[in-house]
Amino acid sequence: MRSLLTHLDRRTFQQIASREWPGAQRVLPRLTRSANHGLLWFGIAAGAAALGGRPMRRAALRGVASLAVASATVNTLGKRSVRRERPLLDAVPVIRQLHRQPITSSFPSGHAASAVAFATGVAFENKWWGLALAPVAASVAFSRVYTGVHYPGDVLAGAALGAGAAFAVRGFAPTRAQLAPPARPRAEAPALPGGRGLVVVANQGSGQRSGPRPDRAEEVHGVLPEAEVTLCGGPDGEPLDKALDDAAERARTLGGALGVLGGDGTVNAAAEVALRHGLPLAVLPGGTLNHFAYDLGIETYAEAARAVESGEAVAVDVARFRAGPHPEARHFLNTFSIGAYPELVRIRERWAGKIGAWPAGVLAAWEVLRTAEPLTLRINGERRAVWLLFVGNCQYRGLGFAPVRRHDLADGVLDVRVVHGGRLARTRLLAAALLGTPRSSPVLGEARLSRLRISDLPEGTTLAFDGEVAPAPDQLTLDKKKESLTVYRLLPE
Repeated sequence: MRSLLTHLDRRTFQQIASREWPGAQRVLPRLTRSANHGLLWFGIAAGAAALGGRPMRRAALRGVASLAVASATVNTLGKRSVRRERPLLDAVPVIRQLHRQPITSSFPSGHAASAVAFATGVAFENKWWGLALAPVAASVAFSRVYTGVHYPGDVLAGAALGAGAAFAVRGFAPTRAQLAPPARPRAEAPALPGGRGLVVVANQGSGQRSGPRPDRAEEVHGVLPEAEVTLCGGPDGEPLDKALDDAAERARTLGGALGVLGGDGTVNAAAEVALRHGLPLAVLPGGTLNHFAYDLGIETYAEAARAVESGEAVAVDVARFRAGPHPEARHFLNTFSIGAYPELVRIRERWAGKIGAWPAGVLAAWEVLRTAEPLTLRINGERRAVWLLFVGNCQYRGLGFAPVRRHDLADGVLDVRVVHGGRLARTRLLAAALLGTPRSSPVLGEARLSRLRISDLPEGTTLAFDGEVAPAPDQLTLDKKKESLTVYRLLPE
């Protein structure tokens, strides 16, 4: 059987080598050289990351990770396990042959493995982008036979290894579709075709953009042409609070919903107004980080628009904090923190796109612990020295001291994480971070609570919530309003 397969492999190679392929000799040798060392795929990934949004950057990262696993597998296992001579070039026209012939084992094809791994990895994030790359990947794989450096069997084996590498990466790092937030509990919200009945407050100051600012009203009308839009922020916009209150009154009159286009701080303010008026909220991610929208599963204006038009919505938790016995509360949808956490997040977000989330978290922890001083306060009556206190609205995933994302926005808990001060605390926590075991460090405390009391805060302490910073009172109480806010989001089919 093996000899028969080898015979068919060599015969197919001879047929490809001896046949004329119109136009191929000007394209395929150049294409195969461009894919040396994965340069073609790294270039595509870099362009996608620079020019695309978050979904494209995520697809590019998954493609590169799949390529890296495929390349490592081919070079450490594949070529060392099977020593196969390269094809003889007698039947290959000189004009097709590469100037520099590879000297490693012919089996399997590393170019084919990298091409298929990259395209498959991208396809796992977005099938249409993967389909667009498929002809390029197939051409690179075929070019290895066309230029005479591989047998067809080498290419097929490399392609299989590449696809397997992409599946392996997906197993370790599930895609957005695999980790989609659960569509529960479902909530009633009006379907608003074309956005009729939706009143959107668009913050002109949200987001970090170079060049001229986009026309926010035009952005909304591009996906929801019948929505009403009020601009706030900027030289010509209304104050945010007034714009939101007026928009909520108008939405109640129309029997519709309140919409918001902006970052997490703007969304926080809109959520408070939506709660007060009993309105569903539509979130269009128009800020820099858009943590709430992304955790909700809304990454583009088009996704938000489809949910609004179909009336698909869920109920989510809202966390709140009050100063001592005072009944008036402030709300947060994402995070609340005291101490060095805001600085840790700033450093991590700055470097995550360049070196990856885990190394960026380690770098941020080192920088913060090197410069910060611990605070002494009481947590649920116990006196503690802490570098930072983090409270998340629902449980976060990620490193113990640098949580990054939530899966469930209606789990009913406060995610409390404390980095304690004390003897050698900096060294012990950093060592745990480097070893990838922060949760086992005694310096880090974690709990899932429904209520939290903080008291004896030093004068001059600041707190941060959903990107906003404010002076901290002497004592605080934090708790949850479970499933209290209705928000539009696409539901699984």
